[in-house]
Amino acid sequence: MTGVRVRLVGSGDSFGTGGRAQACILVEHDGYRALLDCGATSLLAMKRQGIDPGSIDAVVVTHYHGDHAGGLPYLILDGQFAKRDRPLAIVGPLHVRDHVRTLFEGALPGSFETRQRFDVTYLDLGDRTRVGELDIEAFTVAHLPQTEPRGLRVHVGSRVIGYTGDTAWCDALPRLASGADIFIAEAYSFEKRIPLHLSHADLVAHRDELRAKRIVLTHAGVETLARRADLAWPLADDGMEIEI
Repeated sequence: MTGVRVRLVGSGDSFGTGGRAQACILVEHDGYRALLDCGATSLLAMKRQGIDPGSIDAVVVTHYHGDHAGGLPYLILDGQFAKRDRPLAIVGPLHVRDHVRTLFEGALPGSFETRQRFDVTYLDLGDRTRVGELDIEAFTVAHLPQTEPRGLRVHVGSRVIGYTGDTAWCDALPRLASGADIFIAEAYSFEKRIPLHLSHADLVAHRDELRAKRIVLTHAGVETLARRADLAWPLADDGMEIEI
């Protein structure tokens, strides 16, 4: 039975609170490497941690906010300048190619149409989507609807990773966590209510519904970092590695 390695490359919120990089989770299995989310700071975080961006086979995006998807233009263009030849798959909610084009136009106008020296393919997430070593279930969650928010339940090898992305508490979360080897949950605040986001208090209130083997918190804001000693589950730091 082959294990799966998970690295929280970026564990921070939108604003780099505590000096943390934005959302970026590396999943590795049998030589296949995929990112769950690729926030705007992800390329820098990968290079600081010695991760070759050219080794990434796929990126699966939970939603189209910059701290979760804004690094895609830079990842793609870095591959061009680094003479990458490994294909790259970009997977995300509805009309992923159009959303990536919009990200390019906001960050690097005119660059999306540049012909890359490597194949870039775009795949819309359905209820169940296969890409490389990943079999992905996607669930609509309670975040800004315009961003097409999804929580992910990723089957890789014999393991299951649940990931909330950004969301308020909703009925999808117990389904994402159920039986997962690891459930990676947003805990933006400790107890303060922030619209469309999870607090540690929300997770504690529903802890009996979160039947994962292991829970790790991410996307920590000011309040969560200040109350770290009081958290019910471990809080990831940038670069945290977990074998499942």
